[in-house]
Amino acid sequence: MRMFDVYPLYDVTIVRGEGSRVWDSEGNEYLDMYGGHAVISIGHAQPDYVREVSNQVARLGFYSNFVKIDLQAELARLLGELSGKPDYQLFMVSSGAEANENALKLASFHTGRKKIVAFTGSFHGRTSLAVAATDNPALVAPVNETDNVDFLPFNDIGALEAYFDKNGPEVAAVIVEGIQGVAGIKVATSEFLHAIRRLCDKYGAVYVADSVQCGCGRSGKYFSHDWSGVDADIYTMAKGIGNGFPVAAIAIAPHIRPKYGMLGTTFGGTHLACAAAIAVANVMLRDNLTDNAARVGEYLSERLKEVPNVKEIRGRGLMIGIEFAFDTAEMKKRLVYRKRVFVGAAGKNTIRLLPALNIGKAEADAIVETLKKVASDPEVTGMVGDTSGC
Repeated sequence: MRMFDVYPLYDVTIVRGEGSRVWDSEGNEYLDMYGGHAVISIGHAQPDYVREVSNQVARLGFYSNFVKIDLQAELARLLGELSGKPDYQLFMVSSGAEANENALKLASFHTGRKKIVAFTGSFHGRTSLAVAATDNPALVAPVNETDNVDFLPFNDIGALEAYFDKNGPEVAAVIVEGIQGVAGIKVATSEFLHAIRRLCDKYGAVYVADSVQCGCGRSGKYFSHDWSGVDADIYTMAKGIGNGFPVAAIAIAPHIRPKYGMLGTTFGGTHLACAAAIAVANVMLRDNLTDNAARVGEYLSERLKEVPNVKEIRGRGLMIGIEFAFDTAEMKKRLVYRKRVFVGAAGKNTIRLLPALNIGKAEADAIVETLKKVASDPEVTGMVGDTSGC
């Protein structure tokens, strides 16, 4: 066999990692400011994580969800402590798309309704209902097309109110990212999230907070939606909660009641998955990584104002988007192949920084100094003349 060719790949083979550094097969060292799409939350090869996962797989890696798994209860307790939502219920799955799929399915079960409200710029995954609620027609196969999902303008309270005035009794759920990642780090306003909460309450719909990329403390609060000061009915989690192990979950408000057979999964909440997520949660609590994300993120965002040819800096904590005044395709190649730095992309002009939550000022300074050099090079920018910062 050969791999199904769907990924445009850098010609780099990463073989080892430690903290926020990775090394390729040629021995070259890279600064990782992307963490594999916000997955690496506590650093590559973090010692506590390695120990707990290794010990667990040596004891028991898997048994299915028809026996009690005490590690699930321990993880639920820790996530309740981290998030400040100890009264919520936890259902475990294996990926962010699966989390969003189950959240929307649960909302439909709970309300007996079909309509889902999503927003322009959204990305919720690639499985059937999750991709139907994703604002990218190129990802939606004919079998995924449905009339049950309606898209409204992101951060437009008037459009949301008008839609609910007309369709409110039919709405099962509103799904929204607290910070849109794939769209280029677009932050939902507090007023917008308050409006979602108010309208869901008025019409009996379920507020689903997609926290797959913007959760796990990355924004400086455990869920980025918490900046608004209102609670969602369901939070979806993945990526950073496993630090590289495929772990995902949904946190469900107490008023949504379970029944046997409503949801199910083979690999969600296995012994090994729980061990990985417990290790992450314990490190986050011990090292106050949510606070560190807020503190270092604020420092990094301020320093990024020194970078030339920047139109806008967006985000919160260590979820940062930098929109440049030029196409960043050449910049991304230069960063990887010459500067040995990994960053993310969003569209033609924006790069994303999604580093581990335990980076310090040294890593922040390093990426700023590198970007200052690369963003002032006419061969990269295609620009001449003014190269002042934002």
